[in-house]
Amino acid sequence: MNRVWVPPSPADARPFAPRAVFEAGLRNHHIANTAYPIAHTLTWAPYRVDAASAAAVAGRAWSGIDDLCLYVHIPFCETRCSFCEYAVVDREGLPAAAGYVDDLLREFDLYREVFGPEPRLLHGFDIGGGTPSVLPADEVARIVEKARSMFRFMPGSDISIETTPKIAAARPDKLAAFRRIGIDRISMGLQVVELDLLKALNRSGNAADCHRRAVENVRAADFRRLNLDLMYGFAGQDLEGWRATLRHAIGLDPEYITLYRMRYKLTRIAHHARHVGLGKVRAMTALACDMLADAGYAATPGKTTYSRIAGDAGTSAYLTRRVVEAMPYLGLGLGAQSFTHTTISYNTGAASKNLAAYRRAIARGSLPLQDLYDLPARQMMGKMCAVSFYFGEIDTGAFASKFGVALAHLFRGEIDFAIGEGLMDYTARTLRLTRAGSRSVNGVIALFYAPSIQQYLLESATDSRTATGDYRPQEMTSAHV
Repeated sequence: MNRVWVPPSPADARPFAPRAVFEAGLRNHHIANTAYPIAHTLTWAPYRVDAASAAAVAGRAWSGIDDLCLYVHIPFCETRCSFCEYAVVDREGLPAAAGYVDDLLREFDLYREVFGPEPRLLHGFDIGGGTPSVLPADEVARIVEKARSMFRFMPGSDISIETTPKIAAARPDKLAAFRRIGIDRISMGLQVVELDLLKALNRSGNAADCHRRAVENVRAADFRRLNLDLMYGFAGQDLEGWRATLRHAIGLDPEYITLYRMRYKLTRIAHHARHVGLGKVRAMTALACDMLADAGYAATPGKTTYSRIAGDAGTSAYLTRRVVEAMPYLGLGLGAQSFTHTTISYNTGAASKNLAAYRRAIARGSLPLQDLYDLPARQMMGKMCAVSFYFGEIDTGAFASKFGVALAHLFRGEIDFAIGEGLMDYTARTLRLTRAGSRSVNGVIALFYAPSIQQYLLESATDSRTATGDYRPQEMTSAHV
């Protein structure tokens, strides 16, 4: 291991009492989650690389990395859902799609210059969005062919793509084309089935009546790895509505079901967060866990993807390698994130959600880097641990391999607290949430954040109304979507 991290700022060298951090994570349960970091313009400010140095720092960070994953971001959607936090361009941007793919292919070439002529080993490839299936199939094929020309795909790697029920139901020809070009796994966002909530979330075109036709088309295209995404924790969503969504998804018989708790941050309905209490979220999580287990879908406590295939984690190879090993990944496209052993960067458009600046950078022949952070080991540890909670556990061997130090040594006090409170326990290879710990994951995950981010949580006060109250979906007016 030959990795050199920058020294931590004073804010990242100050320890905090585990119990206080745990309680702060619970108080701030809407932001203490796997989306690391929090308030990065503040907490990561000491580590931001100036624009003039960013390309050189990125080049050094990628030097010596032979194994990685790839993410390509397709930012186009027919409509922007109210819950979306990502760099997405609405319908009016669709005419630019073909030109955008041209830019993506140029970005591949820019990184080919950074990487050099020897092809690096690719362990997983996700095409996400946005809604990547809005692209014509031949445009997706151009992206896949470019990736194959630049990387060596390792055995066990796969290509995964996202779609909506509306597109999958209407375009069986497109699904068949995706399968022919070598895409192995497809993920479809059902989210919810309640009609009033779908309308409020700006998803009326993706209602339950087209789900079965969509799944039939996925199967006819010979996809045998289908994931359905469901969302919960919305204001106005009750347990019975959530039960109906779960029952409906199980009835569609996918291989995998992934649960996403609504995170609110950076969305058009962020102001609704105060109406969703932790008690409500816990009840919805428990209901999902029980219903999915009864239907034969397995997951360890806290894991967000449930699989009915024994020995199959259910996630794409890209996400699995990220979660378990913190494998570096290259993100291409508008606002995409990249992760090396020492840096995290965000492409142009992460903040503005606008194509123009990204396209100008590509036209100049420049890496389209909006922000690049050269981080200390403690921040990179925080990132690895936070992402690990997608699976509800931290792989202790992978942590030691990445950082050259034992997890138990670095986090002795935090782990003693978590085990003593019955929140985590050791398995043969992991430190894993217990069932009780999964109910308080927002507090547990904060134990592993870097101190500057823990301090942000400790100093943040959550509105007391997050503990109680209900909110009807009719109150989500068009002014907020």
